[in-house]
Amino acid sequence: MITVILGTSPYPFHRAIAWLHRLLQDKTIDESVFVQSGVTDTSAIDHYPLIHTASIIGSNKLVEMVTQSRMVISHAGQGSTQMLVAQGASFVLMPRLAHHREHVDDHQLLFAQATQEFGVNYCLQFEELKRAMICPPLPLPSRQLFEGPKLADYLCQVYSGQPALVS
Repeated sequence: MITVILGTSPYPFHRAIAWLHRLLQDKTIDESVFVQSGVTDTSAIDHYPLIHTASIIGSNKLVEMVTQSRMVISHAGQGSTQMLVAQGASFVLMPRLAHHREHVDDHQLLFAQATQEFGVNYCLQFEELKRAMICPPLPLPSRQLFEGPKLADYLCQVYSGQPALVS
């Protein structure tokens, strides 16, 4: 199974659905696909019997879907990426881009670029996504990519002069 996570941004992510349609059309994907679509219209792929969609699902159900998947395609949201790393998932990020009107700015691209040095894969071109579907990236060896002091604790320490609580 493949899981696709488009997030809950109020901006549609048509490029992700168009690329998914191409992968289904050329039979690169020939297995069950679950799409968490947010506000994105999925009508271009709804006719495929392998496709199951939901605009939003609970976090426990999303984790369950991820753990059952051989591959995950996800927007480059920090929360989704943290969850994918923590679950040891094989995944590729597809950053939402401002010039496609998928978000207000390119913070997802900047995040994806920053995490690439730690082994996180992302795609900006259809062919990159297709290669990732044919040869999925291995799960990251360390599930602690996002471990460390929390920003809120650090700011409390800086502004109060008190030691930060480490959780």
